Amino acid sequence: MSAGTSPSQAPPYRGLRVIEFADQPGAEYTGRLLAEMGADVLKLEPPAGCASRRIGPFAGGLDDGEHSLHFWFYNADKRSSLLDVSGGGAKALQEHLSTADVFICGLQPAELQAAGISLQSIAALYPRLVIAAITPFGLTGPWKDMKSSDLVSLAAGGPLHMCGYDDHSIPPIRPGGNQGFNTGTAFAHIGILLALLQRQQTGKGQIVDLSNHEALAVTVELANPYWFYPKALVLRQTCRHAQPVRTQPALFKCADGYVYFALVITEEKPWQVLVKWLQSHGLESGLDDARFLDAAYRQAHFDQIQQVVEVFFLVNSAEQMYREGQGNGLPIGKLNAPEDLFEDQHLKERGYFRKVEHSGHGEVAYPGAPYTFSAFAPVSPTPAPRLGDTKLADTERSKR
Repeated sequence: MSAGTSPSQAPPYRGLRVIEFADQPGAEYTGRLLAEMGADVLKLEPPAGCASRRIGPFAGGLDDGEHSLHFWFYNADKRSSLLDVSGGGAKALQEHLSTADVFICGLQPAELQAAGISLQSIAALYPRLVIAAITPFGLTGPWKDMKSSDLVSLAAGGPLHMCGYDDHSIPPIRPGGNQGFNTGTAFAHIGILLALLQRQQTGKGQIVDLSNHEALAVTVELANPYWFYPKALVLRQTCRHAQPVRTQPALFKCADGYVYFALVITEEKPWQVLVKWLQSHGLESGLDDARFLDAAYRQAHFDQIQQVVEVFFLVNSAEQMYREGQGNGLPIGKLNAPEDLFEDQHLKERGYFRKVEHSGHGEVAYPGAPYTFSAFAPVSPTPAPRLGDTKLADTERSKR
């Protein structure tokens, strides 16, 4: 939020009623993004609870459907209601949708058919409804009913080809944090917004068919243009972008951790800054030789430069190198473990972690949104709902 401003407008999605019928992270996270900006999101679950309630780890080690940290994260700020589609639930679903603006559905075509649900019929019955079908491969095509996972999505879509180490005897490595699912979430959110804008102009909703496979197929950095034009395949590299040819390492070990440092030797200014920084520690080791003022000479002797820089970082702490390097205007960052982020001063000052009161657990820190608004009032965070809990706290319900 900008200094000197105070929010005066309602959250951007206040008044938007969303029905969510899904248990895979991409669809669930889409619902959470809408909820944390003011939408009233009602999650429909089978009588035994949605499958994501049984994904660990579990708070207090309690595997009872109410303590999944996975479920807590993806379903914060929502409500819950029971819906048994095996017992005439399709009709009950329609009743929920009669007053909804958005329907987030994570069922694949065969699952929709088995449940007696037709998205086309729903769209015809409720022409203002925006239906976001968020599935692994979309509603059509030969793969429409194939099963998937975050790993399968990353592999089939292409990003996994670029994730891993310089040593290609090691297979590709899946990045953590459900990045495959979350990529689809970003596109689904955009699709919902576009459909809502269209509805403002025409009064009509539509079906947004989000294929997570296709979302990932366009999220492969430089791999597509390199293949489409020079027909070159990119090579995965340790902690740096995949390229058709090897680039210099950018991950440096320090006395107590690691830093990522983009060592630029072709440009004069960053080179001179680096040499002065090394000199301030008495570790320039000959790099102040006049011959290194020539970029061609530096490139020809890159191995020597690399060795000096490696020693420089190795005898200093990661935090010191990060602070000094940034102070010198150089592109450097410290590698944090996930638990380190709770003490990150920058995140603390921006209020990134939201304190949410959980019954029996006290305050729990939730990752918040990566943006703030100078005009929109923030939404008071609420915990993920207990199974069948259709109520929000009175203070929060009054805002939505």
